[in-house]
Amino acid sequence: MKKIVIDKDSKGTIATYWAVSLVLVILAVWLIKPLWVLIPVLVFLCVFAFFVFWFHRVPDREIPEGDETLVTSVADGKVVIVERAYEGEYFKEDRIQVSIYMNFFDVHTNFWPMTGKISYYKYHPGKYLLAFLPKSSEKNEHSSTTIRNSHGEVFFKQIAGTFARRIVCYSKEGLEVERGKQCGIIKFGSRIDMFLPLDAEILVKEGELTVASVTKIARLK
Repeated sequence: MKKIVIDKDSKGTIATYWAVSLVLVILAVWLIKPLWVLIPVLVFLCVFAFFVFWFHRVPDREIPEGDETLVTSVADGKVVIVERAYEGEYFKEDRIQVSIYMNFFDVHTNFWPMTGKISYYKYHPGKYLLAFLPKSSEKNEHSSTTIRNSHGEVFFKQIAGTFARRIVCYSKEGLEVERGKQCGIIKFGSRIDMFLPLDAEILVKEGELTVASVTKIARLK
């Protein structure tokens, strides 16, 4: 059986939620007398504590073989946008946008989509609108990263949602990265926007479910 790995930046979050759950369990046992009420409450608190632990794990994924032209998914989730769109932060021109929405139950660990070097990184504070809304891409808190290799550049955003109040990103300009390795985590409900070259071969469509570091998003020329 493979060892379960927990995100290194989430251990404090897990400990906090577990401490709160333990306090609630003690209060429930002390204050709730009818067993038919107490037992469901205790079960719910235990399930919630396990969910918090499971949510912050770093899954062991089998990374598909491929050269530096292959771009894989940054996150688990559902493809909600595949279209030509203007990217105004880094490229300042039209690109192919692929957006992935992560719901509350998806693993929120993120992975580098391609092998290369970080050529751009910027953190943007912002609002916490619903992540599936188009305007959340610009107005919500987000981190922006560009990876460059000999085949081109891929720009992606980790976008916070209504319940996502912390984005962890390992990007640093000049850092060499490898496709399929962890690049960070977004905690609770969020979205990823990827911007690819216009001549890239797009391998996904709207409505498709993605698996981080496994699902092939595109192939660069």
